[in-house]
Amino acid sequence: MNLIVVQLLQEVEIKNKITYRRRLDSSNSRAMENKPGWRAISYILGNQIVERIATLGMMANFMVYLLQFFNLGQVAAVNILGAWTGVSNLIPIIGACVADACLGKFKTIAISSFGTLVGMVILTLTAWVPQLHPPSCTGTEHCVHPTSSQLGFLILGLGWLALGTGGIGPCAIPFAIDQFDTTCSEGRKGVNRFLNWFYTSQTVVMLISLTAVVYLRNKSWILGFAILSLLMSFSIIIFFVGASVYVYIPPEGSIFSGIAQVFVAAYKKRQLKIPVIEDEGLYYDPPVDAKTLQKMPSTQHSSALIGDNELDARGSVKNPWRLCSIQQVEEVKCLIKMLPIWASGILCLIPIVQQGTFPVSQALKMDRHLGANFTLPPATYNVVSLITVGIFLPCFDLFMQPALAKVTKKEEGLTSLQKIVIGDICSVLTMLSAGLVEWRRRGVAISHGAPEGVAPMKAMWLAPQFVFLGLCEMFTLVGHFQFYSTESPEKMKSIGNSLQYLVLAFSIYAGTLIVNVVHRVTRKRCGIDWLNDDINDGRLDYYYFLVAGFAALNLFYILLCVKCYHYKSSLSK
Repeated sequence: MNLIVVQLLQEVEIKNKITYRRRLDSSNSRAMENKPGWRAISYILGNQIVERIATLGMMANFMVYLLQFFNLGQVAAVNILGAWTGVSNLIPIIGACVADACLGKFKTIAISSFGTLVGMVILTLTAWVPQLHPPSCTGTEHCVHPTSSQLGFLILGLGWLALGTGGIGPCAIPFAIDQFDTTCSEGRKGVNRFLNWFYTSQTVVMLISLTAVVYLRNKSWILGFAILSLLMSFSIIIFFVGASVYVYIPPEGSIFSGIAQVFVAAYKKRQLKIPVIEDEGLYYDPPVDAKTLQKMPSTQHSSALIGDNELDARGSVKNPWRLCSIQQVEEVKCLIKMLPIWASGILCLIPIVQQGTFPVSQALKMDRHLGANFTLPPATYNVVSLITVGIFLPCFDLFMQPALAKVTKKEEGLTSLQKIVIGDICSVLTMLSAGLVEWRRRGVAISHGAPEGVAPMKAMWLAPQFVFLGLCEMFTLVGHFQFYSTESPEKMKSIGNSLQYLVLAFSIYAGTLIVNVVHRVTRKRCGIDWLNDDINDGRLDYYYFLVAGFAALNLFYILLCVKCYHYKSSLSK
């Protein structure tokens, strides 16, 4: 029986190699395919810039909207924002599957854009129609909380917004890359230029959202929301204007079905004995569109065993749910090996996902005056983290990376895992800095007894925690993105982008869980609610120190993962 299995594997391998060469020749014959390149990118990039201004602008300073316009408590507002952000980072995985399996990228972006617009219109109505929000609170009387219907309408708008952004996010960059011919050097240069322009534009968009848009909405919530809804409409128009120029790649099926096939085939063949096979090239099925042929190191697995009547007369697989290639199995195992590193980002990213919540509450209780007549909006201080990234990242690329490359003898200077470790260290420093500033701010506010509890302490004291936060974001997110890009199998590169969204979602839910547990336990057992709506009566500094402790424990976990992890090798074509 083992001899028959080996012979069948050898026959299949020969046919696979012939098929692979034909596919490669076919791929090369399409190298001169005429693609629009920058003629299409101008529409896509314009659409993304305007859409991001509208979406990020809608959510920037939203914590203040929930606290002061909807009269919600601090914990309730954090929970709503956390739930929305978490769902927004889970839906992109579904959006990517839908785009790959049936709709295609263009239709997914188009439908999702209208979903985003619907969400923005609903949120605009919550600010415009008096029946859709509670009456304003002057501070001298008991504040009226929103009714269930008012809160439900608000959550409905956030839900539509999450659905829309979840469909646009995973498809925008791949759809833009489809417009370039990546089989030639000119096309690959175009892709690199587009990515540089894209990430540069996103930084500018975030700066605009946290400054000009926040300032406008501080003057009038209705006007701010309405203008952002009009901008979203304009972004949809820009996207459809380029419809006649775009190249449309038909959907090829979701990669997740291939992953499921491996587990199903392995389960069905769990009773089979594995033969001893010396030839590592048996049933090797490498991707043809990659720049490198990544031959995964093979181990024993039953899902690749050929049983009776599983191949047709041409040697092709009859049922992929019973028989998978060795390469396919090893690719799934490679993803599983990456999961511990992926999990390390959950606790590390909590400071990043909560930067628009508790720091805003701190800023509201500090002196935000800039000169005699100008007051900065509380959410504007997040700009410090963006400025940190904007200054430090070019300096790292131009000066520090070449110096580190000489020391480490590695072209990239720091490996992806080393960057992740540095990011977690910055996460610990972020929480420690935030805790110390809050400890000082609370003491000053209580000792001076200022009206409304505003401490005579400049809000720029929040800058150190945002500097560390920017460094944490830079090293952690860049490190994870680089890790997924280099360590994912070639056929599964798109999953790397989904893993980024997924780890952010889990981080948001972990942060929300910690907030709720701390809120309930300290209120019942400690005699003082650490996360009291009035942070002067709470102990927000203790919460920061607690999260710093979790991040420190996570650092030891990351170091253990780094010690045990072995990088994947590749073969050049």
